[in-house]
Amino acid sequence: MSEPEEFRKEVRHNIDSLSKDRDVQALSRIWLREITRHGYAYNFRWMGRPIIQFPQDMIAMQEIIWHLKPRLIVETGIAHGGSLVYYASLLEMIGNDGIVLGIDIDIRDHNRKAIEAHQMHKRIRMLEGSSICDAVVRKTFDIAVDRDPILVVLDSNHTHDHVLSELKAYAPLVTKGSYIVVFDTLLEHMPDDLVDDRPWGVGNNPGSAVAEFLETTDRFEVDRDIEHKLLITVAPNGYLRCTKNKP
Repeated sequence: MSEPEEFRKEVRHNIDSLSKDRDVQALSRIWLREITRHGYAYNFRWMGRPIIQFPQDMIAMQEIIWHLKPRLIVETGIAHGGSLVYYASLLEMIGNDGIVLGIDIDIRDHNRKAIEAHQMHKRIRMLEGSSICDAVVRKTFDIAVDRDPILVVLDSNHTHDHVLSELKAYAPLVTKGSYIVVFDTLLEHMPDDLVDDRPWGVGNNPGSAVAEFLETTDRFEVDRDIEHKLLITVAPNGYLRCTKNKP
């Protein structure tokens, strides 16, 4: 049954109101900054596997996946595999033939074994290697043949150059109506003391890479409704909706 029109209008009003409320947006940024100091994203699991994501972003991903019903989800960055399992479980509930392809330069043995032993592994494939390596990109495109619609999620090396290379490499997989989701764009707004042990920081992160990428393409736009309704997200300006197919 479809949602009543009045309910849709109420939700639309809520999102518009949040987009204009500077105070609540400022509070959200403060909250994000302070919980990051406590490793907030590491506190959650999905079906037994650490997911290392904000629950708010995972709800947004669920909405995208349910609406899109992708037949392939490509995610760069595997870690413990929680997000692979999460996306696979959503595809299982949808009931299509969709699979999740995880790419990581170093799939640690204990994580690989745990993912391969999981009941959702039947919908998961993994590639070990750099996500911007030509051979890995070619294998990904081979797997992607006849699997539209495809959803791409970038969450590996967070340096500007790496993420920009990922965007350029995998954008051709995405067709009109689907998304590239770039996580951890919030690093552009985090104080230096939170990233002083990493090779990225302000001006050198997924957020800066997205900004440059959007200057080079007319196929993608930021879906600001998602971040306005979430308020708490690691991906401000990172939900990139494809608005036209590749010529």
